Amino acid sequence: MDSESSPQMRILLLNPNSSEAMTRGMVQAAKSTPTGDMLTLAESVEIHSMTASSRAPPSIDNSEDIQASTKVVLSELPAADAARNNWDAILVACFSVHTLVPELSNWFDGPVTGIFEASILTAMSLLRPGEQWGIVTTGKFWEKHLSDGVDDFLGVDAAGRSTKFAGVASSGLTAGDFHTVPPEEVKTKLSLATKGLLESGNIACVVMGCGGMAGLEDIIRSTAKDVYGEKRAGELYIVDGVKADAILEVLEYKMNVISR
Repeated sequence: MDSESSPQMRILLLNPNSSEAMTRGMVQAAKSTPTGDMLTLAESVEIHSMTASSRAPPSIDNSEDIQASTKVVLSELPAADAARNNWDAILVACFSVHTLVPELSNWFDGPVTGIFEASILTAMSLLRPGEQWGIVTTGKFWEKHLSDGVDDFLGVDAAGRSTKFAGVASSGLTAGDFHTVPPEEVKTKLSLATKGLLESGNIACVVMGCGGMAGLEDIIRSTAKDVYGEKRAGELYIVDGVKADAILEVLEYKMNVISR
């Protein structure tokens, strides 16, 4: 099927917090994602965005924020009813075990994926035998929340643990901090968290565990050079959940188009 006859996919990037700055950063990251056919996502996919209203938390930093943001978005969905046929997939752009993913799956006929789940699938697919992956994130709350979420997603029960998952390292920042605090402070705290993760095992893949971290790959790569040296740092995979989710949505859409 040639490009002229192929339908263009339309993805809704849904930010469940109320930060427009964070939405803009994630949209920019999504649009720069290569699709594997020599095009960026912006050239082959329509990216629609939606930011929760000011009634939602400006930054999702704990369980209460997850629940509050879910409630706000669900209350605003009726207004989006007329537009939902304009989307082929929804990307829930919050790095958490977010309750919006199953809730929106009941409301929307197409695929709904969170950047947390997409990042796990991507990281696991990149590893070779003996290698591990881990998450660098924001506050302390996320260490247990995300670790438990990974175990649940991978089907690891309380008696065991995935030998491929090295764990979660927190920086002490919030999602909103990436757009408000001085860049040097962000670099220092993110570097320390990355260093701790890299020194914890045979890490071949680092997942950026916050949508607000889009564009900060260079800090992680630079820290990896200090810990692992130039060569190994150059081989380190760094996963941006927004890009990972966008790629998975595109692949699923293309498979559906081919099978029709």
